[in-house]
Amino acid sequence: MSAITEDFERAASPLRGELLAHCYQMLGSVHDAEDLVQETMLRAWRARGHFDGRRASLRTWLHRIATNACLTALQARSRRPLPAGLGAPGDDPREPFRPGHEVPWLQPLPDALVRPGGPGDPAAALLARGTLRLALVAAMQLLPPRQRAVLILREVLGLPAAEVADMIGATTPAVHSALQRARATLARAGIGEDEVDEPADPAGRGLVDRYIAAFERADVPALMALLTDDAVLEMPPMLNWYAGRAAYGEFMVRVFDLRGPDWRMVPVAANGQPAVAAYVRAGDGPYQMHTLQVFTTGRRGISHNVVYFAPELYASFGLAPQLSA
Repeated sequence: MSAITEDFERAASPLRGELLAHCYQMLGSVHDAEDLVQETMLRAWRARGHFDGRRASLRTWLHRIATNACLTALQARSRRPLPAGLGAPGDDPREPFRPGHEVPWLQPLPDALVRPGGPGDPAAALLARGTLRLALVAAMQLLPPRQRAVLILREVLGLPAAEVADMIGATTPAVHSALQRARATLARAGIGEDEVDEPADPAGRGLVDRYIAAFERADVPALMALLTDDAVLEMPPMLNWYAGRAAYGEFMVRVFDLRGPDWRMVPVAANGQPAVAAYVRAGDGPYQMHTLQVFTTGRRGISHNVVYFAPELYASFGLAPQLSA
């Protein structure tokens, strides 16, 4: 490896987490985001001789490359929703499951991938500020790609409008206009301007720990006591979803009836939010990986749980396919 290559790797490596977060917000897929970060680094390395540090920082230059790579990729991709973005909630928690395997669902992002360098990593602040939370990224998917890019570059990364205009080949007034339209769309989705940069809930982990204890006891009343009145339960790739504490509780009764009461829950973290891997045991065998669950919490309790039946995601979180009894 040449000295030039080593210098480039040394300078660019600390920005990988932030670039991954940026590409994930644009694409809604952790796997696609990892591919685009690799493409960004390859493009940057090939063009390193054209980088002029007097005109832009390395951070801005890499985000320019990543943004345009994402915009190109999005020309051939549809948006990634959650079930609640595709229809009304179900009114019967015991209705048959309606698979939606053809839908490119919004994926969760493991916290460990964004801050590989620990709390001091530049991307760690994105998690602490709540800019990667699942509900916000889901709302971003409603935006046209260029509006999405403007929102992320301006509101999340804090880049000046003129710089953003130069990055995406637009005028400064066009950037201001795109940002206003993006904010209006998010507002209609229930994300106010002040909620784009909303701190993560510090008490959420403790609340979810109590949820874990109740789940492992198969204690539905205790689970329901931790929920808000309007708690939402979504289960991609299933199209079914439910709203309200009563419907959530009735669905949990169904889960324990179908899968039994013997569960183990492993705490993880996704999108700056508390999450768990749920393992279920049948008979005398090991506990088998069942779902990955990402929680939204607040002072009133757990308000949202996105339950992923997605084996292709589990390796990203370093999860074993089974646990010994």
